[in-house]
Amino acid sequence: MDAGTRPDPSRCPLCGESNRCALEIERETGQAQPPCWCMEADFSEGLLARVPAASRRLACICARCAAQEALQT
Repeated sequence: MDAGTRPDPSRCPLCGESNRCALEIERETGQAQPPCWCMEADFSEGLLARVPAASRRLACICARCAAQEALQT
């Protein structure tokens, strides 16, 4: 990704699949969503460290990647 390209906030920065983040869906559609699962999740420092620097705090990790990490710890 070049310096002028922002990450796609609807895609997981680790696997590239849709992250289905309720916050992003609400932003895109303007329709209220229930709280996203990620707001209550605990992400390990190791998992967060795997997110590319350009995507940090700009795109949510998907539930599948978070669950895989939880199984490995």
